Amino acid sequence: MRFTTVITILPLLASASPLSPRQETVTTTTPLFPIHSSCNITLSRQLTRAFEETVQLASHARDHLLRYGQTSPFVQKYFGVNASTIVPLGIFSRVASGDRGNMTFRCDDPDRNCATQEGWAGHWRGSNATQETVICDLSYVKRRWLDSMCGFGFTVSKSATNLFWATDLLHRTFHVPQVSDDAVHHYAEDYDGVLEMVKTEPEKSVYDSDTLIYFATDVYAYEVAAPGEGCTGDEEESE
Repeated sequence: MRFTTVITILPLLASASPLSPRQETVTTTTPLFPIHSSCNITLSRQLTRAFEETVQLASHARDHLLRYGQTSPFVQKYFGVNASTIVPLGIFSRVASGDRGNMTFRCDDPDRNCATQEGWAGHWRGSNATQETVICDLSYVKRRWLDSMCGFGFTVSKSATNLFWATDLLHRTFHVPQVSDDAVHHYAEDYDGVLEMVKTEPEKSVYDSDTLIYFATDVYAYEVAAPGEGCTGDEEESE
């Protein structure tokens, strides 16, 4: 079973940026992420849309890297002024169009983490089943869709990285060896930590889960959610 995602990249409006205005439509066809039989029709419907948005977000990050490379201010901000874009390009490409292999996303609770760990909305099964991820019931009531980005008080720098289905599932797919080859890890813990790490240990930035998510979100916010403006949230600190 396959689906087609159509991504429209809107013109960029800010004049003080090397990102030149351009209208284009990118169409990608990829296999669906496998959804376990433990997910009923209601949960499967939400997960299907969530995966479509995850592919949309990853594809946009990939296409930004392909178009701008090291000249992008977002690349310089999150990965460093001398960073190679090859690693994040490969990671986002794997999420967007890589083979799904034997990975599975399930809705039951075989490890009892959803039931026993307060606040858990999902988890990678780790050594119990390296290609499997559990989505707990809490995810279905707390995640947002990408079309609400830059609304309802959201900012890239201040809001949780797992607020959206797409960003949460990016994080979860990074754990799956089929996607990341076990190369993506947690080196920084938040927005400030990401920006500090790119100054002190930039070699880790391209492999850091939060850095990759902040990059994808910031680019999407600036180019799609609020074109030419974005909603990074840094300006609040200088007011």
